[in-house]
Amino acid sequence: MKQTVLRNYARLIARTGVNIQKGQEVIIRCDLDQPKFVELLVDECYKAGAKKVTVEFNYQRLEKLQVRHQTVTTMSKVDDWEIARLQHYADVLPCRISLASRDPDGLKGINQSKIAKSSQKRYPILKPYMDKMENKCQWCIAAVPGAAWAKKLFPELPKGKAIEKLWEAILFAARVTDDPIAAWDAHNKDLQARCAYLNSLGIAELHYKGDNGTDLTVGMIPEAEFKGGGDTTIQGVFFDPNIPTEECFTSPMRGKAEGIVYATKPLSFRGELIENFSVRFENGKAVEVKAEKNQALLEQMISMDEGAAYLGECALVPVDSPISESGLLFFNTLFDENAACHLALGRGFADTIKGFENKTLAECRALGINDSMIHTDFMIGYEGLDIDAVTRDGKTVAIFRKGKWAF
Repeated sequence: MKQTVLRNYARLIARTGVNIQKGQEVIIRCDLDQPKFVELLVDECYKAGAKKVTVEFNYQRLEKLQVRHQTVTTMSKVDDWEIARLQHYADVLPCRISLASRDPDGLKGINQSKIAKSSQKRYPILKPYMDKMENKCQWCIAAVPGAAWAKKLFPELPKGKAIEKLWEAILFAARVTDDPIAAWDAHNKDLQARCAYLNSLGIAELHYKGDNGTDLTVGMIPEAEFKGGGDTTIQGVFFDPNIPTEECFTSPMRGKAEGIVYATKPLSFRGELIENFSVRFENGKAVEVKAEKNQALLEQMISMDEGAAYLGECALVPVDSPISESGLLFFNTLFDENAACHLALGRGFADTIKGFENKTLAECRALGINDSMIHTDFMIGYEGLDIDAVTRDGKTVAIFRKGKWAF
């Protein structure tokens, strides 16, 4: 891939993704797959005004060794240096960049029970620091090719060509043109216009109906609104948290979901794939899940804490989005969620509440925003999905027909 194109991508992440403000610190989390691109990204972060850039590398094989050899007690301990680091983040509010490149099956065979138990013990200690940073700092998830991920998508190609092919798909989805920043400005305006229309309707419920058996009604929060594209921190800094993104999304009312929904794409959760699954809701809670592959992992996911079985997001994405029309199944939520309508189990977004910047996090959650240690998106959109909005004044308005916008 040409260095000029990759530099354009790095500049897009630094200036549009997290929109670094002069003097901010930046944290980059990534795997070992594309160190040359990470070098470009660090350079562009400094050119955008960063005071300090810290890179934290991860490696799936080491994760497997840690889980295999450590006890649950050791994995559960939050060391003093971790607390000090989180306190530093809460104090300085750094930009956070995550570069996705992981093997979708990279943690296959790992002891998921140990991970779940240790995560449940660590989360209450970490949560107060995470809450302090909520909606106060810019963050962005983008992607670079990993060799195993590339071979998963293009098994017929040699490794080098598969990586190049995945680069092409990532850059196309991320709108990396000759002037990607201008392309994203236009894209943000289009998504925001769609959200403005949805917000003008006064939606009380969304009804999902599909010929695959999906029949689900989800209640909306009166004070919530649809958002799409870029976001704004409490301090007023605009940023794009997902590159790419095609969604208009909101957080629904906790406890208001009835019916069943069928997933239309595999879900990669903790390095393993859950496939061909459904979720049935009663009184807003997932009371039954079925999966042809990794049923136990799906059951574990919705039992991580009390909020894990409730919805935190409803997102609308047409089947004629650029990512969908590429015909690729990425086995990666960042991309697959932008090829189809999706729901998320777990934590909702407090910043979907109108005037959230003048409310506490507790006040936003009291209005109906779900809280959980997880936020897991799963895809439900396809060519046979219709979505109707029932408005607060009793009207029914078509939102999707056969997987596409109805307006």
